Amino acid sequence: MPLAEALRQGPLLLDGGLSNQLEAQGCDLSDALWSARLLDDDPRQIEAAHWAYVRAGAQVLITASYQATFEGFAHRGVGRERAAELLRRSVELARRAAAGAPRPVRVAASVGPYGAMLADGSEYRGRYGIGVAELERFHRPRIDVLAEAAPDVLALETVPDADEAEALLRAVDGCGVPVWLSYSIAGERTRAGQPLDAAFAPAAGNDQVIAVGVNCCDPRDADRAVRIAAESTGKPVVVYPNSGEVWDARARGWRGEPTLGPAEATAWRDAGARLIGGCCRVGPDRIAALATVMGAAAAPETGAGTGPSSGTGPDAAGSTDRPDPDENR
Repeated sequence: MPLAEALRQGPLLLDGGLSNQLEAQGCDLSDALWSARLLDDDPRQIEAAHWAYVRAGAQVLITASYQATFEGFAHRGVGRERAAELLRRSVELARRAAAGAPRPVRVAASVGPYGAMLADGSEYRGRYGIGVAELERFHRPRIDVLAEAAPDVLALETVPDADEAEALLRAVDGCGVPVWLSYSIAGERTRAGQPLDAAFAPAAGNDQVIAVGVNCCDPRDADRAVRIAAESTGKPVVVYPNSGEVWDARARGWRGEPTLGPAEATAWRDAGARLIGGCCRVGPDRIAALATVMGAAAAPETGAGTGPSSGTGPDAAGSTDRPDPDENR
């Protein structure tokens, strides 16, 4: 069943933060490529992380391609042909994990913002100083490769700027794969400062866009954003915020308690959200808690299951995820 049709039938549970699960498995993500490095160095770890979320009840897995770009791989000495193989591999690894589930599990190929490639925190600011046409040229080659790998949907995610969203929607035009568009926000604005209702407007009449929403934000900001997304576009809403803990830049650590839980998921579902999950600092344990309000289809696995088992770490949130260097979120 196409994902768009499934969303008309009811909400689906997304996974959580891939990088925090990889770190829980003992992986070092200090490289500029972040989790994408493991596509080349240790793909079994990525498959195991996906499987941890399948066991927790996730019905949609987001691939490890957020930071995977031709330019980023080139800086590490990886040629274009090999980089294309690694992009396709990101979809294949998620498919393998999904195949072991006793329920349908779909795959969303992650397309992160231009700033993620820069690895300097500008993914949380936008306004890169380059135009829409240049951003489209940057995004299109990897979108084409990811689309060839036949994911169920392309996740245009953590987008900080409405101008970049315009470039992304141009770049996916004609690729043959549906997309969701998800902004990173502060309050009721994109990270670049545009009002959310205006930022969502270009997606309203675009049939390729099957959901709009927000991710990598404070759960409290997601409350209003879900309503704005639904009212602005009439489309299903996707929402997967961070845990709610706050990054202390001086102490280089997290403080506070997680605020993302079943009550928040229920409120978002009632407001129009049809794809609900977590981003930074949200691990399989919290996704399993969300599954309790998402219905029997998303019930966590009990017992060994049939999926991959690497023996590399616990199915729990790790010690860190990538912090926002410019804000305490």
